[in-house]
Amino acid sequence: MEQLFTALASVLDRLHVWSVVDIAVVAVLIYGLLSLVRGTTAASVLYGFLVLLAAVLVIRGLPELVLLNWLLVNALPLLSVALIVLFQPELRRAMERIGRVRVLLNLPLAAAPAGSIERAIAAAAGAARTMSVQRQGALVVFQRETGLQEYIETGTPIDGAVTAPLLVSLFFPHSPLHDGAVVVEGDRILAAGCRLPISKHHLDPALGLRHRAAIGVTEESDAVALVVSEETGALALAHNGQLERDVDPARLERMLAVLLQPPRAEPLPFWRRTGARWLARRRLGPMSPEHDEEPAASAGRGV
Repeated sequence: MEQLFTALASVLDRLHVWSVVDIAVVAVLIYGLLSLVRGTTAASVLYGFLVLLAAVLVIRGLPELVLLNWLLVNALPLLSVALIVLFQPELRRAMERIGRVRVLLNLPLAAAPAGSIERAIAAAAGAARTMSVQRQGALVVFQRETGLQEYIETGTPIDGAVTAPLLVSLFFPHSPLHDGAVVVEGDRILAAGCRLPISKHHLDPALGLRHRAAIGVTEESDAVALVVSEETGALALAHNGQLERDVDPARLERMLAVLLQPPRAEPLPFWRRTGARWLARRRLGPMSPEHDEEPAASAGRGV
């Protein structure tokens, strides 16, 4: 026991502020890596890589295995290239999240006037209410700081003002554009009939293709996606890879107002902006994650 205390005291003597910072940064990086792959097929690949790495360390400790050690030493450079290929979607998502740092600095790429955005939010909420009553499926994506040009190009250009009648007509069942997503920036509808990426996470089997696409586009960008179920008429809102289901129209409008609020003409200090966002999210309640442990069934168009 005395030896244990002696060793602990020796470690504490060498511990200083920079050591704590170093440990904290490494812990944050490991947590970020695990959060990127959690619930995806890349998690199994990561576990396999860790097992392989443990095997390499064991084999390197056995110098008698000359040929196997030579093979491992020469294969490691190829393995690093293979990891980049295997984790390409996760690396892209990580770079996109790092690129959101301009949001913390309050440096938006572009912004529509506050009044026009409020009118667009009211119009989208009104259209969602109408389509919910009519059981009319819809998927509306609100572009924020991250550009969605690659998805916009898959649809039909609209470049029209956001109004409730226009949104309802775009998602009318016999409309040629009703199966795709509508992309909105500020108070303008950029395109309709857009194809979005499907989430690779294991989701609730009850979720249809629209909900999976809403989660998918918010995993790869900072966009906000509004979904109207074709089967039940229920409203849902996706943001940051999480889906809030069964949202009533009044709460939906409040959530959109918080998530899509335009930047102020005179930026607030960072600590006040952070506190304001935290209070707003506390007022709305947490977004509920929809990642499930079981593999999802084949997605339909509705739900």
